[in-house]
Amino acid sequence: MNEDEFRGLVEQRWAALEVEQSTGERRLRVAELSVSTSSGPLAVAVDHDGHRHLLVPIHSHMKVRTGLDGPVLRLRKRPLEDAETYQTYADLGCLRDDLRDLFTELCVDVLMKAVEVPDNPVKALYRVIDRWKSLFRAQGPPLGPDELAGLFAELIVLNRLLAKDPSAHRIWHGPEGHCHDFSASINAVEVKASTGSEGRRPRIHGLDQLEAPAGGTLFLAWFRLRRTTTSGMGTRFVESVDEALRLSDDEGTLLELLARAGYRLADADLYEDVCFAIAEERWYRVDAGFPGLTGAVLTAAGVPVSVLDLEYTIDLSGDSPAPLAPAQVSRMIENLVQEPA
Repeated sequence: MNEDEFRGLVEQRWAALEVEQSTGERRLRVAELSVSTSSGPLAVAVDHDGHRHLLVPIHSHMKVRTGLDGPVLRLRKRPLEDAETYQTYADLGCLRDDLRDLFTELCVDVLMKAVEVPDNPVKALYRVIDRWKSLFRAQGPPLGPDELAGLFAELIVLNRLLAKDPSAHRIWHGPEGHCHDFSASINAVEVKASTGSEGRRPRIHGLDQLEAPAGGTLFLAWFRLRRTTTSGMGTRFVESVDEALRLSDDEGTLLELLARAGYRLADADLYEDVCFAIAEERWYRVDAGFPGLTGAVLTAAGVPVSVLDLEYTIDLSGDSPAPLAPAQVSRMIENLVQEPA
């Protein structure tokens, strides 16, 4: 079907549902569409208040993105059951009847995308929502050299986590201003990068950046990155982004995180020639023998914690503290993705 045919189909289905009698406050009147996916056909619906919905079938164990909860659009996970079937959906509802025309166009976009990716229709839904949202997103300045290196190092870690769990972007909290770049329910990872050729001297921001989560363990991942040409050794920055988007089960949420970190897909051309090679990589357990200042250390020493905006540099250039062995790093990553977010 083309766009006009999809538009006519959904409008016809909604119009037919709107003349049916509502059977209950929490019930939907549903009509399936001729768009099949691996989880079943897409559908449209009308609720008790007359609001229109698009229903995208998903597996019952799948989570649905949070954060879209009115006043215009609402996205939620919704199981529906009749006498013969039980199906779980990502339910996108329009709460403003005066915006029905725009909602129809959004739904037509989703249907067109779902035809292209029938194995993952909810990903099509997220793509369309995020493309529409991008119309209203403010643009910021491009990333500088140090910001690119720092984000590239975080993407190294993120892609390793996503390779184990496609939902691992949920524990990437650095772009949101969290004290640790990656944090699950127990353990956390702070990532540092340097493009210098000598020493290992990461810059620490605040008294809480080297403070382990309550009852958990903090790890510090340090990367020495070497800027290279796109024709030489290394990985292009945009390729690292593309790999994360490919591995993630929610491109839209990941794009939001990247935008908060300063990278916007529309600016990809600015970074086409940016390429990094990993010259050195070390992972540390941040324990009592690890250098650093924290609020807990100062409190234990009887020093009043009244310092604000503290920044300092630690030196990891020597043999102590000793880095983790590769097998220990692999186990740590495995454990991190298995923790609840």
